[in-house]
Amino acid sequence: MAKLYTQKKLAATKMLPKKETVSFILQYSKALKIVKYSGMNFKIIAN
Repeated sequence: MAKLYTQKKLAATKMLPKKETVSFILQYSKALKIVKYSGMNFKIIAN
C-alpha cells in the first residue's frame, strides 16, 4: 500500500541560505562566461 506523505505537517521555519552560499553563487556567476561560435556554446570559468 502506498505511503501517504500528505498527512505530516511541515515545520513553518524559513529556509534561508548561508552567506557563504550566496557569496559562492555570486562569484561563480561573475566568473562564468559563455562564448557562442559557429552554432556552438563554450562555457568558460575564469578563476
